Amino acid sequence: MKYYSIGEASAKFNIPESTIRYYEKKGLLPLIERDEAGRRLFSEDQITLLEIVIYLKNTHMPISGIKQYVDWVVEGDNTTERRLEMMKNHKQAVLAEISLMTESLKKIDVKITRYTKRIQDRKEQK
Repeated sequence: MKYYSIGEASAKFNIPESTIRYYEKKGLLPLIERDEAGRRLFSEDQITLLEIVIYLKNTHMPISGIKQYVDWVVEGDNTTERRLEMMKNHKQAVLAEISLMTESLKKIDVKITRYTKRIQDRKEQK
């Protein structure tokens, strides 16, 4: 089995090592193995879990929600229905946030257009 160091995991996902350590401290990366020197070793399964933690965090799931998800993963197949429901609910929250951002972006574009026109009008008056 291939193992990754914390540096390799950090590089793979382009996140600081300190973030990975924080996730481990918060219980989001359970069962991390360590070598004789105490350095973290990430198995393929741990790398997959880290990737899931990252995309849940990137979509603004709170740490407490991610922790619950990870606990259910560790608990096993009897939590599959709960994990599915959590993912469905999170998807709806992400879609709502995307919709809000899209609407807000339209308003920003209106301001950009207005300011650009104002600057052009001033230049033409000179």
